[in-house]
Amino acid sequence: MKTKLTLGIFLLTLQLSPAVYAQAPAEGAPNPYGVATFECAGLYWKTPLAGPGKVRYRQLHDGSWKPGLDMVYDAKRGEYRGSIIRLQPDTDYEVELSTDSAKTSLSLRTRNDHFPIGKRTILPAGGIDHTIRITTSGTPDAYHLVTVAENQRSVMDLMNASNHGLEIDADYVIVSGVEIRNAAIHGIQILKGRHDIVVENCHITFWGRIGGPKSFGNFDGHGDSAIYAEFDTYNLTLQRNLLDNPRGGSNDWESGHPNGPNGISVLQSKGGNVIRYNDIVSTEDHGFLDGIGGAVNFSEVGNMNRDSDIYGNLVRSVWDDAIECEGANMNVRIWGNYLSHYFNGLSSAATSVGPLYLFRNILAVSRSGHANSLGGLMFKTGTNRGFGGGRRFMFHNTAVQPNGPFNVFSAFWDPSPSSTTRNNVFDVPGNLGPPVDEAPFSDCDYDYFSGIAQFSAAEPHRINPDPPHHRGGLFASSQKLEFYPSARISQVVQGRSTTSINGKEVLVNGMVEYVKNPLIDSGVILPGFNEDFKGEGPDVGAFEVGAPPLEFGRRAYCNYDEGLAPWEK
Repeated sequence: MKTKLTLGIFLLTLQLSPAVYAQAPAEGAPNPYGVATFECAGLYWKTPLAGPGKVRYRQLHDGSWKPGLDMVYDAKRGEYRGSIIRLQPDTDYEVELSTDSAKTSLSLRTRNDHFPIGKRTILPAGGIDHTIRITTSGTPDAYHLVTVAENQRSVMDLMNASNHGLEIDADYVIVSGVEIRNAAIHGIQILKGRHDIVVENCHITFWGRIGGPKSFGNFDGHGDSAIYAEFDTYNLTLQRNLLDNPRGGSNDWESGHPNGPNGISVLQSKGGNVIRYNDIVSTEDHGFLDGIGGAVNFSEVGNMNRDSDIYGNLVRSVWDDAIECEGANMNVRIWGNYLSHYFNGLSSAATSVGPLYLFRNILAVSRSGHANSLGGLMFKTGTNRGFGGGRRFMFHNTAVQPNGPFNVFSAFWDPSPSSTTRNNVFDVPGNLGPPVDEAPFSDCDYDYFSGIAQFSAAEPHRINPDPPHHRGGLFASSQKLEFYPSARISQVVQGRSTTSINGKEVLVNGMVEYVKNPLIDSGVILPGFNEDFKGEGPDVGAFEVGAPPLEFGRRAYCNYDEGLAPWEK
């Protein structure tokens, strides 16, 4: 049988000698230390505050140092924290950290994209009508692979008679290529405390209870999920799955807070999770509560908790949050996702520890209800019950109009300046900051904003300080989900202008003129995030002219005949 090699699950963190961390390290852990995923690493250094926490890194013995974004200082925990991104899997790196009064270094290795397979459980071809419980663990050197026979198809159809398709009560397990239909509650349930689990290339559909507004007495079905992870799981890798069309559907905001199924739910995780390249899609009548969500929102844990990545996903038809990532958000990175038909795009209320990095996401169609096309928010932020204050960084995100989000941020905010925005396309008809008197409520700058009011979001270097009455054509035409800035844009000049027509000067009211797109080359350099720009400066928004396009969903970065799952053949 051909072995399917996908993603390594273990975390390697080195400081002179290896140490493994998925949750908070024990006392006596190296200082500093790093926690790596496949393409990123979180950095931790306990030292007194002494100016900026500088970062530089390189591949081991490569000789070419690269700058990283400055770390942030947490006075409560007495440590600097930050992330480095765009790393290569299964690669050794050395990292230097410094402040105005100290300097140190560490080594780390990113996770491997390939790992050894031990025990194999082959599901029978044809149909399966009962729950399968996985109780045999693998090891870091020999994962337990649960899959279908080569060139065969196995369909688990629970016919709404069993709560779950698969129940995973083991560690170091890979579930690959399985199709699950009609589970009464969850498609796949990962039990409490389990770790080092991969779910890949699976198709889960028509799961869950009906759901609907709690104001109408519907209390069942909240959070029924295609993939559901109970408390205290960690090192989950959920990739290249098709999670579509739950049996029921969430209500919209016209009948109260949405209540219904999720695509993926993770509860109070210990961290180390990667959710990438999934299609989480449905129709409006069977829409999700959240595409990716979980609990507990107002806590110092939450769904991703720490040292986790969410990227490359395509999420559509959600009545609340397309991606909800709330709780600690300690060195959590969310990037390169395409979000459409949602109310809130990226929700991080609260971020109680931080830092959280949100970058190069596309936020397309947003709406409030079936009968109300008014859009919601790009970013849901805020605090409650004393949880909040963690730092957020929002870089190079793009709102797409028409029919996109109405406001950039929610109408409530952390009491301390907690968010930094740079190089975003805030193309919204509404507001940038919340309508509050505090100034500044956060560090917003070098963004394109086309809406009504900034309020206390200062934007001293706003990309378009005096927007015209109307501007069109920000993005080049494309038949794909590509949003490169167009070379030139049209804009309407307010009032009367003089122009030449057939050699005669005439006055024209509301003349249309074509000018260089203000998104091109207008961004500020962000170490570790965009120093490989192609023009005179970084482009504003998610796509850089001259760079390869971002790709989204379970077929991202695959050739047309590459990586097909058994249920696609």
